Amino acid sequence: MKITWLPDVEPRPRQVAVGEFDGVHLGHREVIRGNDTVLTFEPHPRAVVAPEAAPKLITPLGTKADLIAGLGVSELVVVPFDGIFSSQSAQEFIDHVLVERVGAERVSVGENFRFGHRAQGDPALLRAQSAFETRVVELVEVEGEIVSSTHIRGLIVAGDVDGASHFLGSPYQFRGIVMHGDKRGRTLGYPTANLVPPNELCYPGHGIYACRAAVELDGRRQWWPAAVNVGVRPTFVTGRGVLIEAFLIGFDGDLYDRELCLTFLSRLRGERRFDSTEALIDQMARDVEQAQRIVA
Repeated sequence: MKITWLPDVEPRPRQVAVGEFDGVHLGHREVIRGNDTVLTFEPHPRAVVAPEAAPKLITPLGTKADLIAGLGVSELVVVPFDGIFSSQSAQEFIDHVLVERVGAERVSVGENFRFGHRAQGDPALLRAQSAFETRVVELVEVEGEIVSSTHIRGLIVAGDVDGASHFLGSPYQFRGIVMHGDKRGRTLGYPTANLVPPNELCYPGHGIYACRAAVELDGRRQWWPAAVNVGVRPTFVTGRGVLIEAFLIGFDGDLYDRELCLTFLSRLRGERRFDSTEALIDQMARDVEQAQRIVA
């Protein structure tokens, strides 16, 4: 899939799905279905117009792009969203972006899509245009629950990665660069690759999870089952914040400064404090065994 930032877009006839698409969940996938192009915004518009109300992202741009590419889309157009862009009217967005720059022949949006200065544009305005056809997709429900990024964020933060995956349409992923930690895992027999979750991303609630871990080595992406701890390591007084610590089962090597992708499959238990290091090691052995069974 080709990724093009708005200033570099060459106009051509396009069928374009428009939205923020955080999470690329089942509702987003219905909007995207049948389109050759997706148009999204970076950063999230609320991070610019109302930073205090900006949501924690499920999918940063790189993850979002990979998920959209997996839907068969040929091009992702990214709009750099800033204060100047946010000040343009809804009609200006239609005329200057969708028509002049993108060349849209068909525009697909969700029924709750809003755009333009003060979010004054809506699907009715898009339908009133003669330059392109408009497809408005109703909100998608799963077992009576409306699929929304807000609801999915809540599930992730609560540690319900199974529930989040149910609405996302695929398992929840978290990516980050492996950082140096205190290397305590090595002394326990379970060396971990450590990720520090950035403030702008949501991440699973404290607990132990079964994951698939992926990293690019020798020019190709390779996978391992992993037992992952999300939390503050209450058995030890470290003074450090939240870490995502992944023990890659069967891996032996150095992952520092590499991007690690964790696909969360199931929550095994909550994070807890142990009375002794030996008790912690015994529980870690059980966690690893359970994670390996789930991922295998």
